[in-house]
Amino acid sequence: MILPVIMAGGSGSRLWPLSRQQFPKQFLTLLGEHSMLQTTAKRLAGIAHSPALVICNEEHRFSVAEQFRLNGIANSGIVLEPVGRNTAPAIALAAMMAIRNGDDPVMLVLAADHVIKNEAAFCDAVIKAMPLADLDQLVTFGIVPTVPETGYGYIQRGDLLANELGFAITQFVEKPNLATAQDYIATGQYYWNSGMFMFKASTYLNELKLHSPAIFAACEASMLEVTHDVDFVRISKAAFESCPDDSIDYAVMEKTQHGVVVPMDCGWSDVGSWSALWEIDDKDEHGNVFKGDVIGINSHNTYVNASEKLVTTIGLDDVVVVETKDAILVAKQSEVQQVKQVVEQLKAEKRSEWQHHREVYRPWGKYDSIDNGGRFQVKRITVKPGAKLSVQMHHHRAEHWIVVSGTAKVTNGDKDILLTENQSTYIPVGVVHALENPGKVPLELIEVQSGSYLGEDDIVRFEDRYGRVAPTEAK
Repeated sequence: MILPVIMAGGSGSRLWPLSRQQFPKQFLTLLGEHSMLQTTAKRLAGIAHSPALVICNEEHRFSVAEQFRLNGIANSGIVLEPVGRNTAPAIALAAMMAIRNGDDPVMLVLAADHVIKNEAAFCDAVIKAMPLADLDQLVTFGIVPTVPETGYGYIQRGDLLANELGFAITQFVEKPNLATAQDYIATGQYYWNSGMFMFKASTYLNELKLHSPAIFAACEASMLEVTHDVDFVRISKAAFESCPDDSIDYAVMEKTQHGVVVPMDCGWSDVGSWSALWEIDDKDEHGNVFKGDVIGINSHNTYVNASEKLVTTIGLDDVVVVETKDAILVAKQSEVQQVKQVVEQLKAEKRSEWQHHREVYRPWGKYDSIDNGGRFQVKRITVKPGAKLSVQMHHHRAEHWIVVSGTAKVTNGDKDILLTENQSTYIPVGVVHALENPGKVPLELIEVQSGSYLGEDDIVRFEDRYGRVAPTEAK
């Protein structure tokens, strides 16, 4: 039986403005009907496996849990990284968690944000690699290259193994220039480095301890204080912060004597840019990919993703246009990698658009910041049936709630009241309050905030069913 391990981290910079730091690309629906994370979990259906163990950042925990819940997908736990430390420590946490549960499974390590068009070929390669993992080999899957890609690392294969299930690894190589990539393709000995792996939990930990003992020790120490919080597994933050930051390639795979590569020809992409998404998506007769409400006139080889508004193009060639509620990207296909510079500038200017969308998801629902000024802010709030915001108060702002649809159960100081459509309540500064949806349909309301400071860190929590206790978290 295989234990899938899905690494659901990510910074959300390469597909900005659709992806953000608090809502990176694994949560986006870019191809088909499901998000990339949901699709990753669903493609395991052709393999005998346990529910996936998920590793994610603390700040993404509610989005991960909600995405599994929405599709009725089971998981073996959601392990939270207090800070990002790259793939080698993340996989170590998964392996230690599995062994802590009394097992030594074969782990299939997957990124949550990859596209695989041929899922049958993916499953065949995984099943083929299983005996190698059982023999204490560390398997990496090499993607059969289709073009001399300069954006991927490569793996050079060596001799065919005696059981003919894979190849020895000669070397890992960094992202090449075009001429070098062309030479790699011509030899037929190189594969794209997919970042997907398969090995027994104990095998990985033994090799990690041998080649990167500092990582092993820090992860082992962080597992001494494991706690469970609703859907989540927490480890010691202090111990994990001391862990070196390193990838599995550098920490283990480039050093081990037990690494093997199994070829995989499955229509794979890591969707590292908007141009990469254009390349793999279905195009019209003019080479265009249009998502949403788009009218294109005399436009060719152009990618347009319209989230909210009608977008029209005239006379565009080799261009990317991405529209969201609060930002628009227009770029040449050949220049889209520079979107990271936009994100860095937004960070430097302390603007919010690099970090989150205007519409922000929370465990209880979502809110959309529809207007704001110097001393006011207006939000549209949606509360899921049965959900409740934390019991809280604010030092600097008052709030006025107007119900648009559904039923609201409101705690306002020492009063508990029910509000329905077109009814409202006013919450003065410093008054303890809470909002709950006791009904069977979503609750929609408009919140008008007013005061001297409207930041989301002006929250003092007294009670919360989602395990959020830090006052700096948004409600």
